[in-house]
Amino acid sequence: MFEDKVDGEEFEKMPSEYKELLERVLTIQADCEIGGPHLYVKDILPSAPSKVNQLIVARTAAEEMDHYRKFARLAGEIGKDTSFLLSIPNQKRYLEAFRGVITTWEDFSVFGFLIDRVGRYQLEEFLDCSYLPLQRILPEVLKEEMGHIGFGTNQTAELAAKNEESRERVQQSVNFWYIKALDMFGRSDSERSNRFCHWGLKRRSNSQARWEFKKEVDPLIQNM
Repeated sequence: MFEDKVDGEEFEKMPSEYKELLERVLTIQADCEIGGPHLYVKDILPSAPSKVNQLIVARTAAEEMDHYRKFARLAGEIGKDTSFLLSIPNQKRYLEAFRGVITTWEDFSVFGFLIDRVGRYQLEEFLDCSYLPLQRILPEVLKEEMGHIGFGTNQTAELAAKNEESRERVQQSVNFWYIKALDMFGRSDSERSNRFCHWGLKRRSNSQARWEFKKEVDPLIQNM
């Protein structure tokens, strides 16, 4: 188990496996950050149910785009150009959850409730990680991500409590996004997951993180 801390100027001295894993994790994280706005801005920004909600959608998208900028900068510092992620079609995204389009307020709300929550788990993997520049950007990014999760959770609960028809629409969204959320954690038997943990770039295996997510989110869904 690798226990040292690596600063930016020490990256080039690291073994090739460490470099490849760090490049990969930064690229995928950058893709997830920019992939969200590409899912919902076009349809949800103009159709949000109130002006306040429109502002929240716009702010959420702006924060996610800034998160992309932060991860893209880290990747660029180690020689990985992620600018292609700005313009690729949704179908080419790394994770399936970002390959479609969001057109309803129910889907936008549940996306914040479930998918942004997985995003928090992904970011928490880097807390106290071996690469110090990655550690340093986390507090602000996580704080903003918690805001996205809180809004999505509150909206989902309100819609579920509104009436039977609204609850049924929310249930359909949960059925769809819950599966996507679990898939985002990756394969339980992933050898790459073990190598991320070995090099101190992640704290948990895919299966452990998925189990912790289910333990957190299942009671929330049942209560709603």
